[in-house]
Amino acid sequence: MALHRYDALVELIADRAPACGSTTVIAVDGRSGAGKTEFTAGLVEATGAAVLHLDDVYPGWHGLAATPPLVAGVLEAIAAGRTGVAPRWSWVRDEPAPPLRVPPAPLLVLDGVGSGAAVIRPYLSLLIWLDAPTDVRRARALGRDGETYAPFWDVWAEQEEAYLARDRPRHHADLVIPVR
Repeated sequence: MALHRYDALVELIADRAPACGSTTVIAVDGRSGAGKTEFTAGLVEATGAAVLHLDDVYPGWHGLAATPPLVAGVLEAIAAGRTGVAPRWSWVRDEPAPPLRVPPAPLLVLDGVGSGAAVIRPYLSLLIWLDAPTDVRRARALGRDGETYAPFWDVWAEQEEAYLARDRPRHHADLVIPVR
């Protein structure tokens, strides 16, 4: 993505006060395949932000509900000026991996489904929701992860539905960006 596409967003972020100690945290949320990681990559390039990919901490295909409290724990530590630590997940081995350490930074972007959860929102300076139609999301997700993801699409979608009903992240988003 071209950096100029992020100019207005960079200005918006600059106007936001940190809500996580001295760290300004931006969440990029949306359903699977909405383009969060690509969008986040451009945002990180435009801002120099640190990034926490929730894909690194979801505890497997059935772990969406467990992830927001893990991330909130990381952010709680960062708010106190300490390095946040979260269990990491090895998708290749389908088992826990060595922990992930996230030190305080001036700007941190959370990338992933669940990053706009109610338990995380107190630490956020900005919540961005990427909105894409199901057919676009499915094609993107399966094109990215192929047959590895195909058997879990419905399993993950059910967890997303529960998350959306419980936490209503799109409703709480500061910015909703349609993706086609």
